[in-house]
Amino acid sequence: MRPRARKDSPASSSLHRSVVRIFATTQARDYQCPWQAEPPEHGTGSGVIIGPGQVLTGAHVVADATFLRVQKVSDPDKWVAEVTAINHDCDLALLTVRDASFMKGVKAERLGALPHLRDRVSVVGYPIGGEEVSITEGVVSRIEMQRYSHSQRNLLAVTVDAAINEGNSGGPVFKDGLVAGIAFQSLEGAENIGEMVPSNLIERFLSGVKKGRSPGVPGLGLVMQNLENPLLRKRVGMSGSESGLLVVGVEHGSSADGHVLVGDALLELDGHRIANNGTVQYSGHFRTGCDVLLGDHYAGDVIELKVLRQGRVLKMKIELLPFVSLVPRSQYDTLPTYFVFAGLVFQPLSLDYLRTWPDWWKEAPPELIHHSHCGIRTSERQEIIVLSQVLADPITVGYEGLEQATVAKVNGRAPRDMRDLVRTLEGTKGLIEIQISDESLVVIDPSEARRASRPMLARYHIRSDRSHDLPRRAKRAS
Repeated sequence: MRPRARKDSPASSSLHRSVVRIFATTQARDYQCPWQAEPPEHGTGSGVIIGPGQVLTGAHVVADATFLRVQKVSDPDKWVAEVTAINHDCDLALLTVRDASFMKGVKAERLGALPHLRDRVSVVGYPIGGEEVSITEGVVSRIEMQRYSHSQRNLLAVTVDAAINEGNSGGPVFKDGLVAGIAFQSLEGAENIGEMVPSNLIERFLSGVKKGRSPGVPGLGLVMQNLENPLLRKRVGMSGSESGLLVVGVEHGSSADGHVLVGDALLELDGHRIANNGTVQYSGHFRTGCDVLLGDHYAGDVIELKVLRQGRVLKMKIELLPFVSLVPRSQYDTLPTYFVFAGLVFQPLSLDYLRTWPDWWKEAPPELIHHSHCGIRTSERQEIIVLSQVLADPITVGYEGLEQATVAKVNGRAPRDMRDLVRTLEGTKGLIEIQISDESLVVIDPSEARRASRPMLARYHIRSDRSHDLPRRAKRAS
């Protein structure tokens, strides 16, 4: 069925008076020169009023925002708004308008239940090129785990055959007069297909805001392989009645670290039996990836796991922790980590850094892409450190071609993370030897590095040699 688009006047439908247009001024950070910001940008999105002065929208609409205003249907005035809560994982944000007159003539909308397949829905918002609210109708065609483009997390999403265009993203999706979801992305490669954040994730977000819970979706920290192959199941020691996933990696510092071991088979998660293809029966009426269960919890919750280990079935309870990975995924509303030492610019490898290449999956160095896709966080290596830039200076002559590679060792030892790198570089009294991943060697005299630091920073207009989250240089005793 093709979606049908139409325009409603605000007088004909009081339901859509609650939909607002959001005007956002944003300023992202420059990961090529991490000490500075990109130029400000201006964009629009949509949102819905869900309480007195409260507007629900997508996190991508207001990420890195410096100034926000909202506008009601057919109203020329705009109200200043501020972000009071944001969840980048599931692409949701809550804005507050302090001016009490904002609520005049509108009412707050209520959340509905998770929809079913073939339910009819209406996507409401302000697509680019129009001043009035637009309504596109369609039906629910799929409910399953999807990769959220804003956060790169795999979470539950609802697919609808109604167009979600730039501008009306962040707006509500209504079913039977209730908010069933928030529109957040179009399905790449498909025509008139969009996806929405479902109401159960919205309810979790808003409930967490009221309770003061951390808004992020926790992670297990497990790298797993399906067990559909009969011989592999036999190798693991599973009986014919058992099913699950084989654990092939455990992220250091994650929820499962210290509890689940490589070689275990994860049989159950949070009371749900896991199939050999990694799915569970969720919400009683559809099957999707077992990670869907994490979307029902907050960091700090305790859940039960059942694993098969060397022929024994073990039950264990673990505390859920925030999601961790060797290479951080998309980051917003935060400043990049960096350190400038002797003209060498170091920063942790992140998806934001990879995206400094326009088609990063094709153009970025293969080594960096491999770490991003396959790297596992260990106690010895909690970040991948990149020599991202070499500033031209007498002290760096001959090292210009070594940038965009990872740091393998400093003085014969692999740095654990950026803080460890800073301590090592600043704590070395003799010559410093930095080995790059391609076996190239950089040798630095720390006394020369200290003398060159201030004039070099001034020459390249760098205010500080390090980001605020790194340890400061210890002051020397006089």
